[in-house]
Amino acid sequence: MKILILGATGDVGGAALRAAVARGHQVTAAARKPQALAAISPLVTPCPLDLLAQPRAAAEAAVSHDLIISALRPPVGREADLVPLTRAALEAAETAGIPVLVTGGAATLKLADGSGHTVLTAPGFLPDSVRPIAEACAAQDALLDAATGTEWTCLRPPAMLMEGSATGRYRFGTDTLVVDEEGNSQISFADFGSALIDLAEAPRDNHGKLTVAWGAPAPALAAG
Repeated sequence: MKILILGATGDVGGAALRAAVARGHQVTAAARKPQALAAISPLVTPCPLDLLAQPRAAAEAAVSHDLIISALRPPVGREADLVPLTRAALEAAETAGIPVLVTGGAATLKLADGSGHTVLTAPGFLPDSVRPIAEACAAQDALLDAATGTEWTCLRPPAMLMEGSATGRYRFGTDTLVVDEEGNSQISFADFGSALIDLAEAPRDNHGKLTVAWGAPAPALAAG
């Protein structure tokens, strides 16, 4: 496949890039300063792109690709940019006539305790410091729900997304946090990136909103 990754220098984008080239896919790595990514593999082509300043450039970059992966995350203090960034990715996919795989957030996932609360609505679940990005992710969900004319899939992380090794011990879910046998909801960036490429390689249909997390206790290397 030939994949355009938006946000390729971020934690999720970089993990998806590495998983993609490990499986032999060609990757166009788009970010504001992606040049160093060329050293990862001959399969990587850097594409300097500021999506908010150049929203139409994403559609131009997507020409001749099979899929877009949007791994975009705004910096602290600019969380509201997530919606226009995602909108630009959707519009690029629609213009290019290809699917888009969007990295979402856990905000609207239900807790696994059966309370009916979501990550965003559960009292005391979220620290105040991450509430702005959680609210932005909820707005991103609403944007996707209203999107027409674009074939999209949204993969949402578990409660904790952390540094760690690739284990392959993850499982997918839909609208509820996936937890391991100890009740933890977590995954490494490496495994989340691998899960994104699993979906990229899956048959071309609208998967809707999914989530993924480790299905077994976290390995010791990833726990820290």
